Amino acid sequence: MLHTIKGKFIIGFFLIFSLSFLVLNQTVKSVIWSSNEKIVTSDLIDLKKNSIVYINQAFLINHYKSNELYFGDMADEIVESLTHSTGNNIGVYTVNGTLLSSSNKNVFSQGTDEDLKKAINGKNAYHITHDQNKAEVFFSFPVVIDGTKVGILRISKNFNLLYKQSGEILNIIFYIALAIFVAAFLFSYILSRHITIPIVKLTEATSKVKQGKLDADIHFHRKDEIGELTMNFNDMITRIRDQISTIEKDRDRLRKLNEQEKRFFDNMTHELKTPLTSIQGYAEIIKQKGASDQKFFNKGMNHIVEESRRLHNLVIKLLEVSRETSKDQFNRIDAGWILKDVCESMKFRAERYKKRIRFEIEEDLYVYGQMNRLRQLFINLLDNAIKYSLSNSEITITAKVAGDQVLFIFKNPSDLYDDNQYTKVMEPFYSINRQAAEEGSLGLGLSIVKTIAEEHGGTIKMFYKNNNTIISIELAYMKVEK
Repeated sequence: MLHTIKGKFIIGFFLIFSLSFLVLNQTVKSVIWSSNEKIVTSDLIDLKKNSIVYINQAFLINHYKSNELYFGDMADEIVESLTHSTGNNIGVYTVNGTLLSSSNKNVFSQGTDEDLKKAINGKNAYHITHDQNKAEVFFSFPVVIDGTKVGILRISKNFNLLYKQSGEILNIIFYIALAIFVAAFLFSYILSRHITIPIVKLTEATSKVKQGKLDADIHFHRKDEIGELTMNFNDMITRIRDQISTIEKDRDRLRKLNEQEKRFFDNMTHELKTPLTSIQGYAEIIKQKGASDQKFFNKGMNHIVEESRRLHNLVIKLLEVSRETSKDQFNRIDAGWILKDVCESMKFRAERYKKRIRFEIEEDLYVYGQMNRLRQLFINLLDNAIKYSLSNSEITITAKVAGDQVLFIFKNPSDLYDDNQYTKVMEPFYSINRQAAEEGSLGLGLSIVKTIAEEHGGTIKMFYKNNNTIISIELAYMKVEK
C-alpha cells in the first residue's frame, strides 16, 4: 500500500512538472519564433520599399509605351543592381510567374514556390525554410507601375544568424528550466513521503473498521493536521462502538420511509400546480375585465369550474394507493380539440411571461386514451415551454396525422444544452436549468409527460435544432369512419 500511494504521488508530480516544463518551453519557443517573424517581416518590408523605389526611378527615366515589355527588357539590370545593393539573391518574373532573370537560378528553382503563386494573384507573400540554425526566406510581391502589374520581384534573404542566436537562447532556457523542475520534483518527493506514510496507516485502520473490527486505534505524535485527523478518527471509532447497534436496526427503515414521503409530496405538489395555473390565469383576467366581456367571462368561468373539478379528481387520484390505470378507462377522444383548448387557456400564462403561443392543429385527431391524462400532458409541455423559452419569444405547437400516427410537436426558442442533459431531463426531479426553473418546480413535469405518453402506447423525443428545443410525441391514430 505504501508503494502504491508513493507511486501515485511520484507519477502525479512527474506528470505535472513534465507538462509545466513542456508548456513553458513551448511558450518561450513560440514567443521567440514570433519575434523572429516580426523581424523578418520588418526587413522584408524595407527591402520591398527600396526595390520599388529603384524600379520606379528606372521607369521615370525611360518612358515606354509598354511598361510590362520594358520590365522584361530591364530584368537583368534589376537583378544586378538589387543584388549588389541588398546583398541578397534576386529573381525577376513575368506577371504569369515565368522567370526572366535571377542572380542564382539554383536558389529559385528548388524548394516550394507558394509565395510566388500568391504574388501571381496580386498578393505580397513570403515563406521561411529553416533547418536547425539555418534559415532562408523567399519573399515575392507584384510590381505595379501606374496602376498596372508589370511583373513580379522575388527575393531570397539569409537569416541564419538570427535563427542561430534564437536556438542558443532556447537551449539556455531549456537547461535552466530543467534544473529548476528537477529540484522542485525532488522536494515534492520528500514532502510526499512525509504525508503518505501516516495516510497509509490511517487507510489500513479504516479498512479494518470496514470489516467490522472496531479496535483499530492509531497514534501519531504530531501537532499538525494529520495528528488532529488521528484524534478525530479515534473519537469516531468510540462513537461508532456506542451507536452501531441502533444504526443497523433503524437505518434501512427510516431511509425507506423518508424516500416514500418525499416522492409522494413532490408528485402531489407538481400534479396540483398545473390546474391551479390555469385557474389563476383566468381568475386574474376576469378580475381585471369583470363582466364587461360576457363571452370571455362565461368561457373563463367554465374553465375555472372544469379545472376545479379536475383538481378535485387529481387530489383523489394522488391519495389512491395504486395509480395503475385500467383499460376500460380509455376511450376514443379528439386529442386535437383538447390541445386547442389547452393552448387557448395557457395564452394568458404565456402573456404574463411576455411570450406568445402559435398553434396549427388539424381536425379530427382521434386517439385512444384518457381525456384528463392527455390534457395534463399538454399542459405540462406548454408550461415547460413557457418557462424555459427565451424572452419575448414565440412558442409553436403543431399537431397532424403522419401515417398511422398523430404527431404533436412543441417548439420553443432556447439556449443550447448538453446532449447528456437532454437524455436526463425525462428523469424525475431533474431540471436542465435550476436557475431558470420556476420556484416550486421540482423537475417532475417531463417525467410525468413521459409516463402519460407511455401509458397511451406513444413515444416521446426531445432534441435541439436551429436554436429551438423541440419535443415530439407520437400516438396511434384512430381513423375517422365515414
